[in-house]
Amino acid sequence: MTLPEAAIWAWIPIVLWAAFAQTIRNAAQRTLTTQVGTLPATLVRFLYGLPFASAWVFLVWQLDSHGARPGFSWHWAAWLTLGAVAQLGATALLLMAMKERNFIVAVSFSKTEVLQVALFGTFFLHEWPGWVGGLAMLVATAGVVLLSAPKSVTKSDGTSDGRSDAAAQGWWSAAAAMGLGSGALFAFSAVGYRGAALAQDAVAPWLVGAWGVMWAQLLQSLLLGGYLAVTSPKGLVAIAKAWRLSLMAGTMGAMASIGWFTAFALRPAADVRTLGMVEVLFSYLVSRKIFKEGLSAMERLGLILVTAGLMGVCSQL
Repeated sequence: MTLPEAAIWAWIPIVLWAAFAQTIRNAAQRTLTTQVGTLPATLVRFLYGLPFASAWVFLVWQLDSHGARPGFSWHWAAWLTLGAVAQLGATALLLMAMKERNFIVAVSFSKTEVLQVALFGTFFLHEWPGWVGGLAMLVATAGVVLLSAPKSVTKSDGTSDGRSDAAAQGWWSAAAAMGLGSGALFAFSAVGYRGAALAQDAVAPWLVGAWGVMWAQLLQSLLLGGYLAVTSPKGLVAIAKAWRLSLMAGTMGAMASIGWFTAFALRPAADVRTLGMVEVLFSYLVSRKIFKEGLSAMERLGLILVTAGLMGVCSQL
């Protein structure tokens, strides 16, 4: 559908908000992971976010009472299912990575999704970013690489031996594998949600976002909730007891997902996910202020490159 110029530019503040909300959700889920386990903490994002997503659909539906309505089709459902299932797996892997390494570095590993989104988006959706956008992605990803770089091992005499701690810090560590796997699945999720949004091209993007998130979170809640009900019912009891933190994680997760899905209806997935790397900067603040985690000089340089990449993707507009 044809949108006014203001609506076309609206994807930028929407993505910034989604990245901020996602940072808060990640922090809450990280705390929950230590209390209830990885899969129950993953479910919280979808199950506790579903009422908020449903309420948002009702509100947007009422505010846009004369616009086109979203519907069901096999094409839309296939893309939405791909996005929902991939997002479910990506969230679980991200939380596992956070247990292995500090908050910002785990998030940074997952942000390798940007180049993968560009690749998958080109192959499946035939959306290739321009050269400025492509360069911005490369610069931002280089920043991610530096943020994810292994740290040196300190000897007992206070000197560094120049070797990486393979158990927790190395490129081939469990945290790296989980973070990179999370990035790959987040890339598939972004492409899936973008495909679903394009399948509803006659519908306003804010309604496309609300509609897609509600059905995606319903599917995710049924799949993971049903699995836990059979294999680990104690996990469901645990997230019910931790309802305050679970509600915060779920609500912020739903708000983030609505933002991402709405942005996908306005802009190609590669651009959305590149600007979404601002989450790394938000995560830096959370890492320092809440979890009291320090950064090396290499990691600070990585943050600078990520920032430069974000500025690059905005400059092409």
